[in-house]
Amino acid sequence: MQLIPYAVAMAGIATLPLAFPWLSFLFVLAIAMGFAALGVALLLRAGLISIGHAMFYGLGAYATAFLTRWGVTDLMLLLVGTAAISAVAGTLVGAFVVRYRAIFFAMLNLAVSMVFFTLVSKLYALTGGSDGMRVGAPTLFGRAYSRAVIEAVLLYGSLALLVVVGFLVHRYLQSSMGQALSAVHTNEIRLAYLGVSVRAVLLAAYAASAALAGIGGFLAAVAIGHVVPEMTYWTASGQLVLVAVLGGAGTVAGPFIGAFFLEAVRSLAAGYLAESWNLVIGVALLVVIFFLPGGLHGLMHAGFVPRGRAA
Repeated sequence: MQLIPYAVAMAGIATLPLAFPWLSFLFVLAIAMGFAALGVALLLRAGLISIGHAMFYGLGAYATAFLTRWGVTDLMLLLVGTAAISAVAGTLVGAFVVRYRAIFFAMLNLAVSMVFFTLVSKLYALTGGSDGMRVGAPTLFGRAYSRAVIEAVLLYGSLALLVVVGFLVHRYLQSSMGQALSAVHTNEIRLAYLGVSVRAVLLAAYAASAALAGIGGFLAAVAIGHVVPEMTYWTASGQLVLVAVLGGAGTVAGPFIGAFFLEAVRSLAAGYLAESWNLVIGVALLVVIFFLPGGLHGLMHAGFVPRGRAA
């Protein structure tokens, strides 16, 4: 594994906010989206496209808001609780949807996510409806800190979480379960003949992908301090698929690279391309599809690999 490009990227993310503090918030949002897109990329390994995964992203955000409302404010407890809630929800939904393939899988995910969106939009007494919910001020190890300290903890904590979770996902993809996940896409029937339970493989991957999206929702909720139903809308799910493909769905780092690219374009668009930032994203996606099958990750990786070793 070539670690140089990742080390350079991590060093940049860690040091740039020291000179430009406003980048801290932007980087945390990008990492949050990267986690959710990584969950989508996990299913793409099996040839399954989920256009409803923003449901778990939003579920993680709402779970964080509810936990703070109920008095759970410690960041570590919020992270563990949100990931667990999302994984359980992913297991329940996955038990139903993993029986289907192709367009049926995609549309069922979309249908379930739209039901969830409707619930959080209409249950005003519980979720605040379209006004959303406020996320209580988080604490760390039982102590309250200023917003500046919490933002720094969020940035460097999310970077550490990216490394740890990214390594675990990488190991999972290299394991027999991960290899079986790829085999589902290439020859599912042969995998079943070998005695491997395809449904169990897909259910485990679906639950893991939901947990990853929930972690992203947790980071976004704490960073923003407010959650709204639009976080679970189908366009947000489509954006996660776009980010996964744009960055490179075949790698762990790809979704994060795609997320950083999208957030960078959004930020630049606010000042220079307010009316056409979607055009930039569309052109970038077309370039990736036609010329960069490995996504932006493949382009970044190629720049650091010696010409004689590239293969």
